[in-house]
Amino acid sequence: MTEVLVCTEDFDLGEEYQNLCAGLPGAGAVVTFVGRVRDLNEGNEVATLELQHYPGMTEKLIQEILEQAKQRWLVDRVRVIHRVGQLQPTDQIVFVGVASAHRKEAFAAAEFIMDYLKTKATFWKKESRRDQDDKGKNQSEWLEMKGSDIASAERWKN
Repeated sequence: MTEVLVCTEDFDLGEEYQNLCAGLPGAGAVVTFVGRVRDLNEGNEVATLELQHYPGMTEKLIQEILEQAKQRWLVDRVRVIHRVGQLQPTDQIVFVGVASAHRKEAFAAAEFIMDYLKTKATFWKKESRRDQDDKGKNQSEWLEMKGSDIASAERWKN
């Protein structure tokens, strides 16, 4: 089973873990990843991170990523939650959970999903920094995809 949720609300890690494990006594491995909004980015203090997405398309693309993971590895359940809207430093932004019979499958699938979320899912990020301009306002800019994220996703092409 695969589940995708794109939302503005925060999620409870303990609750998500319980949901991932529910009814899967054969799942000997459960891997979870939680990404948070950093307070610093490239030496600048982050004030907010705004995430926008293309509703409908974003969920479809994430579902395709999860299906690819299920084709590559033997996993029982996969769940992704990705938040959108305006977030503050240390807010949870993404949850990836994978349940499988074996740890290697679960770890590999979770890492693959996260690498592809960073490069294939349709999210746009606008970062506001506390470095103030001449008029005392925070500076904002749309973030581009990092070369390191692209390189991480490229390794899965084999």
